Amino acid sequence: MAVDSIKGFLREKGVRLTRQRQILLELIDQTGEHLDAERLFQLAQEKDPKLNRVTVYRTLKMLKAGGMVDELDLMHHEGDQHYYETRLKQEHAHVICLRCGKVEEFFGEPLQRLRKQIESHFGFQILLARTEVGGYCAHCQSLRALELDRARQHGIPDASAAAEGGATHRSRAKRTA
Repeated sequence: MAVDSIKGFLREKGVRLTRQRQILLELIDQTGEHLDAERLFQLAQEKDPKLNRVTVYRTLKMLKAGGMVDELDLMHHEGDQHYYETRLKQEHAHVICLRCGKVEEFFGEPLQRLRKQIESHFGFQILLARTEVGGYCAHCQSLRALELDRARQHGIPDASAAAEGGATHRSRAKRTA
């Protein structure tokens, strides 16, 4: 959903579109990133130093309740943080690297086919679909291959399991830090 649609929705609901709310909406929609509340706050403060965290959280809550933004967990690649994006008219999948946290968006016919299949198979009317795919980006696959080679050279018997365990351990360590 574009910022203009959101502005219209807010006007219909009698909600004032303050300068600070407009800054937040534009940042969510136009940065090209999936922002968590803290990063959104930091970016917004660069534009308006008077903007505070309470405004960010209240605005996000209002936009979520109105269906204007989606709250995503993105496979919890950085712990329990939530990320926000404006609702887009076209469904898409989030493809997340479980090692470096890079997030890509995938748009395409396969998602539409899957939706139709689910609706047909279950007799289900889908109103909202969120698809997340976790794995390793090309860069991290290369790094993993190097780690496996080094592990084998150092005589680690099951280098593949050691590399997987290392990646899992790092992810868990990030979550608790």
